[in-house]
Amino acid sequence: MVTPGDGARGPLDGLLVADFSRILAGPYATMLMADLGAEVIKVEAPGGDDTRTWMPPVREGVSTYYLAINRNKRSISLDLKDPDDLALAQELAHRADIMIENFKPGGLRRFGLDYASVSERNAGVIYASISGFGTADGASLPGYDLLVQAASGLMSLTGDPDGPGYRAGISVFDVLTGTHAAIGILSALHHRDITGQGQRIEVNLLSSALSALVNHTSAYVAGGVVPSRMGNAHPSLFPYEPLPTADKDLIVIAGNDGQFRALCRVLGLDELPGDPRFARSEDRTANRDELRPILVDKLEQRSAEEWFAQLSAAGVPCGPINHVDGGVALAEKLGLDPVIEVGAGGDAVPMIRNPITLGATPARHVLPPPRLDQHGAEVRAWLAQGETTSKH
Repeated sequence: MVTPGDGARGPLDGLLVADFSRILAGPYATMLMADLGAEVIKVEAPGGDDTRTWMPPVREGVSTYYLAINRNKRSISLDLKDPDDLALAQELAHRADIMIENFKPGGLRRFGLDYASVSERNAGVIYASISGFGTADGASLPGYDLLVQAASGLMSLTGDPDGPGYRAGISVFDVLTGTHAAIGILSALHHRDITGQGQRIEVNLLSSALSALVNHTSAYVAGGVVPSRMGNAHPSLFPYEPLPTADKDLIVIAGNDGQFRALCRVLGLDELPGDPRFARSEDRTANRDELRPILVDKLEQRSAEEWFAQLSAAGVPCGPINHVDGGVALAEKLGLDPVIEVGAGGDAVPMIRNPITLGATPARHVLPPPRLDQHGAEVRAWLAQGETTSKH
């Protein structure tokens, strides 16, 4: 097959990924790898990836959810219950450097596409499985991000202290698990380069969630403390939250004593750092109810924009609370060039660029998210030719 490209060779150039995943975690992982040069063949059931139908919003009749995580891939639609299509899927798995799937644990065994079956013919394969709750006693549980946000404890940490728990505004654990899958795959590739051996990788949403809760899970397992909802407050720092100004809230952070002194200088509160109630970070956290109204009294005398300029100039971390359009605009203002056009002409799709900057082998954004089975004929013909080069 011809690897998609514009002449640039990414760091994963020459690697073939058989992508049997759908929804978010797996497709996000494979898009990251595709951006970095891997050839990704997206295998879809006849109805296509579920996210193709998750709308609104849409762009020219296509779900923007699907568009967000499927660039730089080729799509082939295969019905694994059809013997001919199944043979093609097995041939693809045989040729792949990497196979990634998020079927229910054990669900691919009956198709001969589980790790034991695939590795029997393809000993060097890196085989990544993504599940919601692992392959032991949680194997039968469905792997939806919202369920994991609830079960992991995240929703107990999100929202007002006296209100209900809230989900995060994105499927945060799907994205993190996809990132963990990509890290695991790259680690296994390095191991294969040294030993020639492939291996299986397992990641699951709940384990990724508990890892991602960092200080909160540490508070419990290392400190015996069960954290609870604090609204926008931080359990270990103050100020580290939105504070009101004359017109709207502004995020204000004093992550250390030096930043607190700088904040006080700008606000005209030079005496506060010498007050034993507020001298150290732990003092400010313990006495936040006394410190907060003092800071707010000063902040409410000017607008958020005025304070943003003055505090930023003094080295105090602060910032506006933007909508998504404001976040994109800020990245553009800062020269991060967040939006790229993927594809050409009428097929071009505006997308958010790969977040990884590599000096010698930058990410590429070449193929727009494929239509269902857009590359089916091409991939079928390639698989039918037989393999002509050695692997691994």
